[in-house]
Amino acid sequence: MIQTNLRIILIFAVGCYFILILLFLKRKALELKYTLLWILSGVVLGAFVIFPQLLVYLVRMLGIESPMNGLFVLCIGFIIIILMALTSIVSRQTMKIRILIQENAMLEKRLRELEEAGRKHTDMAKEEGKC
Repeated sequence: MIQTNLRIILIFAVGCYFILILLFLKRKALELKYTLLWILSGVVLGAFVIFPQLLVYLVRMLGIESPMNGLFVLCIGFIIIILMALTSIVSRQTMKIRILIQENAMLEKRLRELEEAGRKHTDMAKEEGKC
């Protein structure tokens, strides 16, 4: 079982965790779709802190020796899941940025070609006017 003073500290930490997430959402530092995983992990860990019997039951099912070790394993598991999700997001953003850079380069080339054609056209018109 989790000691009372540790439980109070963990409840306070989970509360601060949710306040921090809500502040990030309010300041639009995080998008809602990316925040859902953080909120889910906070709810699960908060439930285990508030109702330690759930943690003890899960730890026994998994064959882990101590409830605190089980809590650490759950935290590490959530961290790995969040890191995988963030890595996926970064990979997708990298691909989108690469495509945008390529499209931008093609548009710049096309613009240069059109400007060059426009210059040639005006130069020819000026020469015809002088003749």
